[in-house]
Amino acid sequence: MSPSSFVSTVVVGAGAVGSFYGAMLARAGHRVTLIARPAHVAAIERDGLQLHMAGQVQALTLAATTDIAAVRDADLVLVCVKSTDTDAVARQIAPLLRADALVLSLQNGVDNADTLARHIHHQTVVPAVVYVATAMPAPGVVAHYGRGDLVIGPRHAQAATDAAQQRQLQALVDLFASAGVAVHISPDVMAELWSKLMVNCAYNAISGLAQQPYGRMAASPAIREVQRAVVHEVVAVARAAGVALVLDEALAAMERIAPAMPAQLSSTAQDMARGKPSEIDHLNGFVARRGADLGVATPVNDTLFALVKLIEAGRTPG
Repeated sequence: MSPSSFVSTVVVGAGAVGSFYGAMLARAGHRVTLIARPAHVAAIERDGLQLHMAGQVQALTLAATTDIAAVRDADLVLVCVKSTDTDAVARQIAPLLRADALVLSLQNGVDNADTLARHIHHQTVVPAVVYVATAMPAPGVVAHYGRGDLVIGPRHAQAATDAAQQRQLQALVDLFASAGVAVHISPDVMAELWSKLMVNCAYNAISGLAQQPYGRMAASPAIREVQRAVVHEVVAVARAAGVALVLDEALAAMERIAPAMPAQLSSTAQDMARGKPSEIDHLNGFVARRGADLGVATPVNDTLFALVKLIEAGRTPG
């Protein structure tokens, strides 16, 4: 495979993350179709996709639709839906995909690629760890605040030596490199996903509950202690699950996030501000459930999960 092998990229669930990577590929001249909500599609059809990045605004012309059947045309599918929607979307797209399509999961959480693969049996499903700060301030608009790099790798560690899959992964690296997006291939992407989960658990719920950006959180010694406690718990659960996270490295990774993106509100905070269901079940909630299954106490994750769910329940009629 080479970058030219990917003739058509379709983004399923083009919110902030999907729209950003779709925009980067389209800006580099690649054919991209976004599958998104009606208001986003209408705005893109009217004014193009407005990419706010590095102090500039660029209007990009690319296809957008609400029709999931657009995946029929794709040899590369970027799945960017919320974790709560992964199973349903996998069922929808599985019978539509081309035999040679490559499916890349650009999602939070550690189990989305496996969920996709339960229904997508004939195409390769690749997990990715996404490091980007982005938001959709309005339909048709995507704003970039920091980073943008990806880590990818085979779902199963034993496939790290499979030559055919390595060629597919390298083709992804080359494609995104042509769009100015750095992609690293990891032989153990699941450990990378757990590391990203750890960071999300340390930031997302607190940012959501307080409706504060990462820089403000980092300025509070008391909040940083709560974050450190979250990291300790996630590392303990990961180790019990057979994933070798190193505590000192995990704490250092958590500390690096706020200086890198001080103005960022977490995706959970953005969802809560709009009254939308968050992915908390797949973040702190996932850690709480896995901890209970494995006999590892997770009181701080339990508390953050319960508080977010309390707020969300208060917005549900009845």
